[in-house]
Amino acid sequence: MMRSARAAVAAVVLFVGCAPTAEPRGLLGRLWRLEVGPQYRRPPVETPDDFRGRIGPADAASFADLPWWQVFGDPTLQDLVRGALAGNYDLQSAVARIEEARAQVGVAASDLYPHVGYQGSAERQKIFFTPTFPSTTFNTFQGVLNVAWEIDVWGRIRRATEAARAQFLATEEARRGVVVTLMSDVGTNYFTLLELDRELAIALDSAETYRRTLDVFTRRYVGGTDTKISTSRAEANLQSSIATVAILERQITQQEDALSVLLGANPGPVDRGMPLVHQATPVTPPGLTTDLLRRRPDIRQAEQSMINANAEIGVAVANFFPTIGLSALYGNAGSKIGNVFKNGASVWNIAANVSGPLFQGGRLIESYRAQQAFWDETIARYRATIVEAFREVADALAAEAGLAKQRRAQEAQVVALQEAVRLSLLRYETGLSNYIEVLDALQLLYPAENALAQTQRDQLIAVVNLYKALGGGWAPPAKEVAAR
Repeated sequence: MMRSARAAVAAVVLFVGCAPTAEPRGLLGRLWRLEVGPQYRRPPVETPDDFRGRIGPADAASFADLPWWQVFGDPTLQDLVRGALAGNYDLQSAVARIEEARAQVGVAASDLYPHVGYQGSAERQKIFFTPTFPSTTFNTFQGVLNVAWEIDVWGRIRRATEAARAQFLATEEARRGVVVTLMSDVGTNYFTLLELDRELAIALDSAETYRRTLDVFTRRYVGGTDTKISTSRAEANLQSSIATVAILERQITQQEDALSVLLGANPGPVDRGMPLVHQATPVTPPGLTTDLLRRRPDIRQAEQSMINANAEIGVAVANFFPTIGLSALYGNAGSKIGNVFKNGASVWNIAANVSGPLFQGGRLIESYRAQQAFWDETIARYRATIVEAFREVADALAAEAGLAKQRRAQEAQVVALQEAVRLSLLRYETGLSNYIEVLDALQLLYPAENALAQTQRDQLIAVVNLYKALGGGWAPPAKEVAAR
């Protein structure tokens, strides 16, 4: 009897231990593969045939498929991006969330396997009979192993594992979204910093010019050949330029601090590469509209959320069905702790159990309806994410086209104002006009140069925004190493 009990327990343990690793055949196999709830199908979405505002003819190739180090040609900017990818704390937090989600997949899948445990107990009892019989004291020590396994007939555990896996993949897409945003922020902050450097150079040049002008007017005023109005106006222009220099120096420091934070470093100076005027604007074909769904991490994340919601519907449906399980227990018991595994009595149990709901006040049906509503919500979010993605691409393309025209006009304006300054200086030197004419020309030139610098910055940032909107800017480390 002892041997047969041990053999039976061993058979149960072996069965429940091996069943999840290989699907049974026949009727049990069909039950094993059964999964209640709907199978996931991607909902249809409407995508435009072309991007609004596309520049140039349609082309299947997209610059968003290029790795970031081929898009941004400034080596210093490339080093800053590498530093941000290595040190940014938001990205490190996103990586930690991925590991958390990966572990949750294992937690959900663990219910597919038998749960083996142990149990020990020590008891002391005293029994009183009648006054004529003495009381008796009993000591009982017990040690057992137990095995329990839920047979996933309806696919509840598999659906829960599918939901956890989709959540894990959504978290991975969220990390990719952090990478894309981080690279975009580094590029935007860097080009803004270069533009501030350019404005500072213009402000320093204007301050030096107005200082020389003030010296000229002061000498003429002292000599009696000019009025106090000229010196006062020159002084006002000089002080305005000095104030602008102070403002720009403060803004540059703050911009460097912002870049330092993106790199995960304490505030400090930031290296510069090519100046703003030497930064090249790359060719930016957007590619096919259908590729946007493949590249954008937020769209891919939204789809994983749909897969998660669909699997949770399966879990909600499976909860209507009975839970079927097997359990086994084997161990020894004795009156002395030293006899538990020597001369103790065997304790064993083999059981199959079925349990299911009959009435729960509508909890199951309402849980199912809630999951259905969540599924509808994820579909709406998925479609909204796609629409927003096409809007961002269209806006970036419109910015590229408009800024190119704006820059050409402003470059022509600056050239014309530079010529006006040259001619006014020539007229002043030949005595055909006073220096006020020169000041008027300078007061038009410097703001125009600032506006041109801002447009040059906006052009570069538009490239960054288009690259981000198209879903570019990420590559697995292995691909990155191979590409380089």
